[in-house]
Amino acid sequence: MDTASHLLLGASLAGAACVDPQVAERPSLFFAVLTATLISSHAPDFDAITRLRSYAAYLRHHRGITHAVPAWFVWPIAIALPVSMLFAVWGDWPIVMLYSWLAVMIHVGLDWLNAYGVQAAKPFSSKWHHADVLCLFDPFLFAIHLVGIISWLWMTRADAAWLFVLGYLVSVLYIIWRWRVHQRLLSRLKEQFSSGIHHQLIPEVTWLSWQYVVEYEQHYETGWIRHRSPLRILSDVSFDKHCLYTKNFIDDHVLEHARTTDGVRAFLGFAERVIVSSQRWRNGYKIIWHDVRFWHRKGLPFGVEVELDEQLRVVNTKVGWSKREWEPPYV
Repeated sequence: MDTASHLLLGASLAGAACVDPQVAERPSLFFAVLTATLISSHAPDFDAITRLRSYAAYLRHHRGITHAVPAWFVWPIAIALPVSMLFAVWGDWPIVMLYSWLAVMIHVGLDWLNAYGVQAAKPFSSKWHHADVLCLFDPFLFAIHLVGIISWLWMTRADAAWLFVLGYLVSVLYIIWRWRVHQRLLSRLKEQFSSGIHHQLIPEVTWLSWQYVVEYEQHYETGWIRHRSPLRILSDVSFDKHCLYTKNFIDDHVLEHARTTDGVRAFLGFAERVIVSSQRWRNGYKIIWHDVRFWHRKGLPFGVEVELDEQLRVVNTKVGWSKREWEPPYV
């Protein structure tokens, strides 16, 4: 999920920890737990530092080893022990570590639930896992936990604790509901496009709307599926991918040369529904790869472009999104 949501849920988790009288009544222990959950709720995304090197490095490492199984236990140890010492609650380090671990797991779990996903099995496998249930930013989850934080303005930590617990319970029920809706709509999509070889639903911010991608041998079909009664499936646009399998390129070795660039390798390591096109460009060539999963308004805002000169030297590479941060799709 987005950074603000992760931090909000980290603070909310510390509020829920106040059901334990020790945490609620001892300021030093409470602030140790709060500090640990805030840091831990964001810690898996410390891999964002790779963005300083290049977007290709960021794409290769983001939601990788920092979200994988070894990190589930390294982060709590690395965060909880120093925090316990800092707040002089060393005798209660197991409590601090428990909530630090929960914050890390909530972060990874929420990232797994959206369409971007996580590489949870690194370093043993680079496979991406994504449940496609939640949008990157979910207004309902954000609002639920924000109410708990605001309650601190007029309630004691102990009194507000059960409000935070209720917020987490409602969140779990909400996610289960979204999961069930996703599975039902996915089954309906497979019935409607029975000849497709792969079907995927991508959640949108609104509860009633999902984007879909259906893969065929030679093309992808995309559109929206509305969660209404009666259920409606709206086909929108088709993206041809036959150039992946034929010699429609200017020259095969031009494509192969472009594929060796770092940006393309990083993109293809992440992308799942790929289309590629080529064209003569100035005094050379332009090769463009896109991931159809993240289509929006008949466009493909996520991809990689490589410009080559006549001698097949790389002139320019652009990797990432051709949209503003606040514009959809939110993945």
